[in-house]
Amino acid sequence: MRSKTKIFQIIASSALVLTLQACIPDSLIKKEDTHLPTVFKEGVSDEDNAANIKWEDFFSDPNLVSLLDIAVENNKEINIMMQRINIARNEIQARRGQYLPFVNIGGGAGKERVGEFTRFGAVEKNLPVREGRHFPRYVGDYHFGLFSTWEIDIWKKLRNAKQAAVFEYMASEEGKNFLVTNLVAEIAHSYYELLSLDNQLNNLELNISIQQNALKMVRRLQEYARASTLPIKRYEAEVAKNKSKLYQINQSITVVENRINFLLGRTPQPIQRASGSFMEFKPFMLKTGIPSELLQNRPDIRQAELELSAAALNIEVARANFYPSFGIRAGIGFEAFAVRYLINTPESLAAMIAGDLVAPLVNRNAIEAEYKNANSRQIQAAYEYEQRIIRAYTEVANQVSNINNLDKSYQLKSEQVEALSKSIDIANNLFKSARTDYLDVLLAQRETLDAKADLIEMKQKQIDAMVDLYRSLGGGWQ
Repeated sequence: MRSKTKIFQIIASSALVLTLQACIPDSLIKKEDTHLPTVFKEGVSDEDNAANIKWEDFFSDPNLVSLLDIAVENNKEINIMMQRINIARNEIQARRGQYLPFVNIGGGAGKERVGEFTRFGAVEKNLPVREGRHFPRYVGDYHFGLFSTWEIDIWKKLRNAKQAAVFEYMASEEGKNFLVTNLVAEIAHSYYELLSLDNQLNNLELNISIQQNALKMVRRLQEYARASTLPIKRYEAEVAKNKSKLYQINQSITVVENRINFLLGRTPQPIQRASGSFMEFKPFMLKTGIPSELLQNRPDIRQAELELSAAALNIEVARANFYPSFGIRAGIGFEAFAVRYLINTPESLAAMIAGDLVAPLVNRNAIEAEYKNANSRQIQAAYEYEQRIIRAYTEVANQVSNINNLDKSYQLKSEQVEALSKSIDIANNLFKSARTDYLDVLLAQRETLDAKADLIEMKQKQIDAMVDLYRSLGGGWQ
């Protein structure tokens, strides 16, 4: 008879589990698409990958390397991110502890009076305690001992939650690496912008000096009645205009210096730099490797992949909420109605053990909503993962094309500057011999100034494109 009852209980429990499982809404797990082209540019395939180069070795300027060392150590955003990582690490510890038994120690004291015509009141009145003595009017309740609770993780709900926390912690680490990558690129951009502004300033000062010499020449010609007041005033206006630009460039230098100091986590101060060799720096095309290497080299892609893994596990955690949960409660200690009896053994020794089986049956709206939310978050994470892969590939392809086009454009712009520089001397000689108007000289100087400024700006763009390609490949965080 007892065996039949046991079989019936097993069958009933199994039927209950199957019934609950049948009521679980269907999930739509999205499989991520990681397909990428085989190359970034037709006809170009590199086996090596510049993303594997550490930033200390990638940047040759010792002043820039020194700034990057300070920034990686002292940047406030990175330090904030490190605390987020610590929080994620602590979450692993918290979730690991959830599927281990909880053991507490505790005690209590109190007194209670029950009614005489209750079951307990009748027992207390008629039951002698010792040598004719009866229970006191107010009965005490004193106890202390160990108490334990343990949820048996039969559906791996708690273990999956812990593993999801591990993935989220690893994702936060990759988020920090991506932050470092962007920080390195941003400081490099600002540093080379500073060098570009220094060269713009030198170019403008040189042009002002040339125009001032031309102004002296025109004034001498006026003394010999070979020039009027008009060219003098035009040259004076041109010199004043360019001098006003000096203050604008100096202000831009101050802003960029302060931006770098902010990224370094310090108050404004001068930035050490070597601007003289800026125009001699020759940007180069980096080894891009194959597109599939982006999945391993880009921290933001790895972060999205880990977040996707965590989202998939969270679906299993949400699914387990539909199943029965099993728990065990146990305790051992001492309990008595008077302090003097509290540690009497075995009379005051108390123990308890119990098992719990709880399953959701009616009004499971909250559980179903959380399960659907977990499903939607997994699909969202899959799309975000795919989007980051596409973005990464597009960024690399754009910079590869950008570097090639900037190189060709720079060569032509250099030829323009060389031709315009020669035109200044030609225009000056023609003006001295009264074979051309002063406007030709002024126009030649103005066009040369603008062309040299464009050439300096294009050099900065070339370097920026190289830095951006390095960042897009996944370099800069090692």
